[in-house]
Amino acid sequence: MSLSWSDLDARAVDTARVLAADAVEKVGNGHPGTAISVAPLAYLLYQKVMRHDPAEPRWLGRDRFVLSIGHSSLTQYTQLCLAGYGIAVEDFAHFRTWGALLPGHPEVGHTPGVECTTGPLGAGISNGVGFAMAARRAHALYDPDAGPGQSVFDHDVYVICGDGDLQEGISSEACSLAGTLELGNLTVLYDDNHISIEGDTAIAFSEDVDARFAAYGWHVQHVDFTHGGPDGAQYEEKVADLFEAIEQAKQVTDRPSLIRVTTVIGWPLPNKAGSHTVHGAKLGADEVAALKVRLGFDPAQSFQVDPAVLAHTRANAQARAAAARADWDPKFAAWAAAHPDKKALLDRVLAQEPIPGLDDALPVFAPGKKSTRAASGEVLTALAGAVPELWGGSADLAGSNNTTMKGAPSFLPADRVTSDWPGGDDGRVIHFGIREHAMGGILNAIALDGLTRAYGGTFLVFADYMRGAVRVAALSHAPAIFVWSHDSIGVGEDGPTHQPVEQIASLRLIPGLDVVRPADANETAVCWAKILGLHDHPAAIILSRQDLPIVDRSEGSGFAPAADAARGAYTLADATGGAPAVVLVATGSEVAVAVAARAALEAEGIPTRVVSAPCLEWFFSQTASYQAKVLPESAVKVSIEAGVTYGWAEIVSSRGRRIGVDRFGASAAAEKLFVEYGITPDHVVAEAKAALAERD
Repeated sequence: MSLSWSDLDARAVDTARVLAADAVEKVGNGHPGTAISVAPLAYLLYQKVMRHDPAEPRWLGRDRFVLSIGHSSLTQYTQLCLAGYGIAVEDFAHFRTWGALLPGHPEVGHTPGVECTTGPLGAGISNGVGFAMAARRAHALYDPDAGPGQSVFDHDVYVICGDGDLQEGISSEACSLAGTLELGNLTVLYDDNHISIEGDTAIAFSEDVDARFAAYGWHVQHVDFTHGGPDGAQYEEKVADLFEAIEQAKQVTDRPSLIRVTTVIGWPLPNKAGSHTVHGAKLGADEVAALKVRLGFDPAQSFQVDPAVLAHTRANAQARAAAARADWDPKFAAWAAAHPDKKALLDRVLAQEPIPGLDDALPVFAPGKKSTRAASGEVLTALAGAVPELWGGSADLAGSNNTTMKGAPSFLPADRVTSDWPGGDDGRVIHFGIREHAMGGILNAIALDGLTRAYGGTFLVFADYMRGAVRVAALSHAPAIFVWSHDSIGVGEDGPTHQPVEQIASLRLIPGLDVVRPADANETAVCWAKILGLHDHPAAIILSRQDLPIVDRSEGSGFAPAADAARGAYTLADATGGAPAVVLVATGSEVAVAVAARAALEAEGIPTRVVSAPCLEWFFSQTASYQAKVLPESAVKVSIEAGVTYGWAEIVSSRGRRIGVDRFGASAAAEKLFVEYGITPDHVVAEAKAALAERD
């Protein structure tokens, strides 16, 4: 396919450049340089390459685009405006201001046409890998009989990244995995301009990027945009070269593609092109005026857009969308007619409707002992049939995290399967490798894609390695599921490097993240069901390494049903003989400690209630009356959690006690550690009595 390129196309690219310069100049801050120099790359994708529909940004047949260099948000905003995504020219005058449609970095759900929130460098590349994986899984789930590239669920994923993206470790993690998975539907355009905030990247980034990606197993091409001449000579030829490279990348279906595009940051700025000063600051009135003169715009005007340009780009985008829809829509209708069961599944997933038969599929665990990580694994296996859209794995810890649905095939190319892990492109067990941060970014993209639901696991202490992705999940309202096991000093002999103490409290500080720590196997099942019903924010389920008692909740046992765990905190065992004088509030493995302490206190005539609190976020979403009923003001409260005590004051108040671990652990048996750190029934009893004495 040859490139169709007109004077109006060239003028549209220059219009995008001028809009970017004006927007940053108006607000006084931002990142104009890259948006100016990579405008041809983005224009090619939106106007000549990608399948998309501005009238329906979430059209299922669309390709996905990720701007990993999120600081250069104007690169995307200008193209969304030119294509007709509901962004007006006037919106650029309010760039990066309160209530504006165009925030400093792209935010999914805020600006139409943005697929994912980007800004933390490298994260967008992991999102691109996630979108590519999601496309392959959607094909296998909804249209398994279609050949490669023949399904209505097949589409391409495009990413624009920069030097900073490739320096961040998450890009190495994600791109290595993409090569292993042979994601031929992924194309990354690398803006190779050798500039970062501190200047020439030679001071910190000297690797051979082409060789690096070839070693990952990628298809690699290079297009040089720096030899266009001072006035843009050969510019159209360079655009055609890039278009041809993109077309070649589309033909390579067994490897992801990297196109290294060498550019000069800020070109064609007359005086500042190539300088790191144009990366993250306004250009100055004189330089903006000089740019406009050079490109044939009126230097006295701001936000100048020729109506003919806008009419051309929007008509072209609409015509290309109509042609794509004319091809795709009948195929989708034929698929739906031929696969009514798959169409019903798709409709349910897209509508975020309750999962039929979910409660019946959940296992019920008899009294005994079982770690919550083992229980979680059994729950996932039991849910495999009821929740076909669910898939996931771990960062090389499947046997420890229990993240494998037993009997499910692995998500692997045919040449990557092993005797331990059979599978193929239709698999649902993901092997992320030891790549926690990339795993988080991939999960976010799968969640935002919306056609499937994914989870990923590692040890809780390594949640720190992926915290940036967890934060972006919450910011993006992405219903990613994070599975973190080995949740406390109960890890034991591995010692303080592997014993999380501050992680739970720090994760609770992330707005919009549900932190869920079930007390036993049956709470674990209930919590999984609750998490699967969440569609507008992420959740983390935190699981024990060691076996925990499975509460006997049979009628007459005195213990509440596990279903109450869905309220976040509930009365597990109530005081006898009147209102509780003491309320013991615990999570996870410490609920068993609270139960034992209650028995001792009750034996001494002190009415004591045990509250299991698997998720404080869920509890605080309950009515005030419910919260007051569970945690009555009149009672002394003691919190028990084998982690730092920060954050529990809101629960226990100034009159209560907080029992936890406010220092790092040690290498010893878990039983010894719980004694040494005071996570014992005797210590709980002593603290409760002391609190009562102080109150009286």
